[in-house]
Amino acid sequence: MIQAIGLTSTPRKELPPAVDDVSFEARPGRVTALLGAPGAGKTTTLRLMLELQRGRGITYFRGRPLHRIAHPSREAGVLLSEVPGHPARTIRGQLGMVCAAVGVPIRRVDEVIEVVGLVSLCDERLGTLSRGMDRRLGLACALLSDPHALVLDDPAGGLSVAEGRWLHEILRAHAAHGGTVLFSTDDPKEAARTADRVITLEGGRLVADQEAADFARTRLRPRVAVRSPHAARLGALLAKEARAAQRSVEVVREDGNRLSVYGSTCADIGETAFRHGILVHQLADETGDMGPRATLPAEGLASAAVVASVLLTSASATSTLTDDALTDDALTDDALTDDALTDDALTDDAPTDDASTQDAPATDEPATAVAATGAHTPDEPGPTAESRTRAAASPGARDLPQLPPPIAVRQAPSPLRPLRYELRRATGVGTGYLTSITVLVSSALLSVLLARIGHTPQPRLLAAWPRDCPLPPAALGAGLLGALAFGEEFRHPALAADRGTVPRRLGLLAAKLLVASVTALALAVLTVGCDLEMLYLVYGRDLAGVPADWLSLSASWIGLTVGCAWAGVLAAGIFRSTTAGLAAVLAVPVVVVPLVQKTLTGPSVRKAAGFSERLRELLLMQWPFGGARYIAAGARLVAQPVGSALMLSLTALLCAYLLTTLRSRVR
Repeated sequence: MIQAIGLTSTPRKELPPAVDDVSFEARPGRVTALLGAPGAGKTTTLRLMLELQRGRGITYFRGRPLHRIAHPSREAGVLLSEVPGHPARTIRGQLGMVCAAVGVPIRRVDEVIEVVGLVSLCDERLGTLSRGMDRRLGLACALLSDPHALVLDDPAGGLSVAEGRWLHEILRAHAAHGGTVLFSTDDPKEAARTADRVITLEGGRLVADQEAADFARTRLRPRVAVRSPHAARLGALLAKEARAAQRSVEVVREDGNRLSVYGSTCADIGETAFRHGILVHQLADETGDMGPRATLPAEGLASAAVVASVLLTSASATSTLTDDALTDDALTDDALTDDALTDDALTDDAPTDDASTQDAPATDEPATAVAATGAHTPDEPGPTAESRTRAAASPGARDLPQLPPPIAVRQAPSPLRPLRYELRRATGVGTGYLTSITVLVSSALLSVLLARIGHTPQPRLLAAWPRDCPLPPAALGAGLLGALAFGEEFRHPALAADRGTVPRRLGLLAAKLLVASVTALALAVLTVGCDLEMLYLVYGRDLAGVPADWLSLSASWIGLTVGCAWAGVLAAGIFRSTTAGLAAVLAVPVVVVPLVQKTLTGPSVRKAAGFSERLRELLLMQWPFGGARYIAAGARLVAQPVGSALMLSLTALLCAYLLTTLRSRVR
């Protein structure tokens, strides 16, 4: 069960809140529709329920607010917008990545794909999907963790009739298995056709909470749609014949040459047009929407029954209404007595918050408007002030707090299997493969060109690193791949599709750093191997030799590429941009290295002579496996200008990342 209590959005400046004191329930085993015109506050209500927007109120999912649930995705499946996946990723790849994020086995992908009917399209890329297929994919992502509740924002928007019917069958099947379904829509016919209960919003306030049958009876009325070039003449004739026959017929002039006729049939209208020789272009039965005010309490009927269109019936036509016309669709005496707003109307089927002091929303037995005028007759009085006072003083209204608790924006959860998630993210698109191939080809060509020009040392020749370039192609490629690790997350936020932000969690950062390190190491080894092979093919064995100090050079080379990859990851995570991550990588040799060189070449009073001997004295026993030698070699690497600049940059970026993480948690 979903219980929303006192949901109120934070107003902006002097504007009223988009949602004001909305309370309702969505019961398990039933489909609940949140109905309202565009701008009525449906999406804001859902975001407040899911703690995605600041405001006031509280929402319980089976008795617990969402921030108290360990795994929210297993409690509520959410679809608020289009799936923000990478356009080059396949459907299967996207679902596999989400599987790792929510912590379900990969076999769940095939089960969900079969349920939503995407078996034949599982290898299609997201950028080629139509609106209907994208909605199916979004529903698959919501169903992936087998949640108890489904919260969907206009799921059938933009779909064809057949696709919308299929979608509602899926929602009905989920409710039949004991799940709770809540979806928003702006189509009252869709709500009445597919939902068990309809909650109506208007202007950010709750105006009705009804069963679907009661909703259809009070708000939807059958009518005949007529199109004719002589609409005015035909409307006058229909009103005249209705007065003569003493029948309750209402003719409403719509835009252009269209009429909406209530209380008549296609056959009667067609016969009238034929007798008078009036050309008719359209004659069809429809279900008319009376608007949200049709479901208001009885005291609001007089103002709510004003028809926006021009009525062609005269005042004398309404005075000739017979008692038979007020039996089925009109308001009975019992429905308008004081008992209509007693304490029974504030039970489980209606919200019981402080808003009960206002106009109470319609309950399971709503009052309906008189077909022609909507005014109260002398024998049918509206609710009195005494009845409204009793409703406001009910026990349910007194028990609730005067001010709902504030809603804090819930942070996006970290993936439950971060390493598996990062591997599937990195290998799911061809950007990494294309970048690696570009780096290897450009490095090989550059090494051949440098060898032809000459005056390039052997180590720089193998790394394809000209003296005038800040970084070699392999280091730039590793930095770019590292920046893409977080940059793509912010551009296509699969982890936080409903927020647009990516969680800065240490587990996710560790997974990205590990995958970036392995990628940079492979890129460094492949680059040197391709350069050696290319130099051997073009110039022979003279330039394909291995340097004598290959061990220290290899450590420096690997440290450079891995350091650039880490710098890209951290900078992109801090600044939320791939471009910023790559700029941080380039800033190390361009900005930081000259500053370090200037510092190291300055006057020095003392030197670190005897560092190796003092390092051995740090332990009373001998370092195992010659560890002191390797530590001293690492210290020499860090003491170089490039190594010092890279270590300084990584330390600063890591501290900044940790600071932003702690700051978001404190908030």
